[in-house]
Amino acid sequence: MIQEQGNISVHSENIFPIIKKWLYSDKDIFLRELVSNASDAIIKLKGLVSIGEAKVEPDTKYEIRVVLDEKKKTIQVIDNGIGMTADEVKKYINQVAFSGAEDFLAKYRDKMDEGSQIIGHFGLGFYSAFMVADKVQIDTLSYQEGAEAVRWICSGGAEYKMEPSDRKERGTTVTLYIAEDSEEFLSEYRLRQILEKYCYFLPFEIYLENANKKDKEPLKPINDTQPLWLKKPGECTDEEYKEFYKKVFNEYQDPLFWIHLNVDYPFNLKGILYFPKLRNDFQSLEGKIKLYCNQVFVADNIKEVIPEFLMLLKGTIDCPDLPLNVSRSFLQNDGYVNKISAHITRKVADKLTGMFKNERENYNKYWDDINPFIKFGCMKDEKFYERMKDAIIFKTLSGEYVTLKDYLNKNQDKHKNQVFYVTDEKQQAQYINLFKENGLEAVLLTTIVDTHFIQFLEMKEDKVKFKRIDSDLSESLKDSGDGANEAEDKKLAEDLEALFKEALKDDKLKVKVEGLKATSVPAMILLPEESRRLHDMSIFFSGMNMDLPKEQTLVLNKKNPLIQALARLKNEEGRKEDVQMICEQVYDLAMLSHRQLEPEQMTKFIKRSNEILTRFLN
Repeated sequence: MIQEQGNISVHSENIFPIIKKWLYSDKDIFLRELVSNASDAIIKLKGLVSIGEAKVEPDTKYEIRVVLDEKKKTIQVIDNGIGMTADEVKKYINQVAFSGAEDFLAKYRDKMDEGSQIIGHFGLGFYSAFMVADKVQIDTLSYQEGAEAVRWICSGGAEYKMEPSDRKERGTTVTLYIAEDSEEFLSEYRLRQILEKYCYFLPFEIYLENANKKDKEPLKPINDTQPLWLKKPGECTDEEYKEFYKKVFNEYQDPLFWIHLNVDYPFNLKGILYFPKLRNDFQSLEGKIKLYCNQVFVADNIKEVIPEFLMLLKGTIDCPDLPLNVSRSFLQNDGYVNKISAHITRKVADKLTGMFKNERENYNKYWDDINPFIKFGCMKDEKFYERMKDAIIFKTLSGEYVTLKDYLNKNQDKHKNQVFYVTDEKQQAQYINLFKENGLEAVLLTTIVDTHFIQFLEMKEDKVKFKRIDSDLSESLKDSGDGANEAEDKKLAEDLEALFKEALKDDKLKVKVEGLKATSVPAMILLPEESRRLHDMSIFFSGMNMDLPKEQTLVLNKKNPLIQALARLKNEEGRKEDVQMICEQVYDLAMLSHRQLEPEQMTKFIKRSNEILTRFLN
């Protein structure tokens, strides 16, 4: 019986098919990895120089060059960094640094579940070159005195070759012989696009050269080596913040304001979050947070690091210490990552509450643009809500900005614990006028998150109920009269209800007769708050414009002369057709305060309106 104990190895010939297959849709990261390695090589050399363990010429200019040769079908990444000795090439290039089969499988199991998008991106480093190259060559010369230049060549299999190189200067050149299926990268435009995407803020100047260009113009670095987030907030001007915002996000409008993050302890975090100006409801929910690691772009909107509601903003965050080479499940459960996320949330809340307390005029001015973000944040993050709840404000019909507490205190006698609100100032104009005429106040809730937000607040704020302005009649709008003719009022209500049901041919129509202080209003439609919310939610999730619920109530104003005339005309001989026409017109006018009529209904309304005008003239 054979008994043996040992370790299972991951052979290099198995790696290249994995790289080519599983990273296919992310092939452009090869350039990021190689340029990042070049940047690391320079950083290491500068570090050794600073402690006196290496020497360079006093006027040394550190740089990275990317050279394209379309004729030879090669791309070179060249640096003047630390370089490598033959032993270092054997150590760092010939050994693929997987920590073991378990880590390997854990890493790529997540990859398979996610489809074609690699998780974390970093970690493959140099070997990502084989995603696009049939053959890769390294020429390198170490900074160490007496070191000999080394050449390493591999054609994407288990075999490699090492030999002396003719490189004369310290540093490393990686030459990629591009495979036939990756010739899209043999384009100066494409390479520039990739470098600007991933390496725009690398700390050393990057130059893109085209070896086949005859007219050699002076080269300019394609990157900004000093991104604004590296500066201290006190060193930055407003103009610099605005210019950086427009450049990074291709914006033409200035941001409203920004938050500069600068943390050294207990973790390293720098960045700038911008509050963009709102253009419309949908766009307000589309932000972009660019995540960097040591000034190298990683990805947009990584929700495991950045709280989800912050995705409504635009910004750049650099987290050098994040373990980005692991799975998302690790990020979700990593305490360090959670602390970063919590810190970002706290800084945003501190900025906003500080503005509310100390810059109330500016806070009010920005509210129309920032309120969808704040409301979404409160619903998504309990701690954010706790910090922000006293700084949530509402814009009223009169143009004031008030807290919920202010509104309730001011309107307690008229509304008790009810908050009346408006979602569309044009569509609900009739109801708004009624409120204004009677000295009543309502708040404007016009964004797509408001339907959800008021339900959230009703759960948080005990006894407070939100009602749309057309869902119920405030007692302050009613004129109860002297109560001397109750029997007569009851008879009038019964007659009008029967009259409208017959005229509209709808036995199930809900009709309510009230005396309104505004005698100019003949009728209005009320739709119960709960029914309308369900209706709005259905539209939101289905995207379809659905009919209003049947629970709507037609309120007739018994104080209005037209309604009073109808009550008298209903018994006059030969006026039945006139009464029906007016009932239909009154109903359609009331419906128009809710929404546009359906095409057939609108056609009848216009025809009837013309007929009424004609009869009036005759």
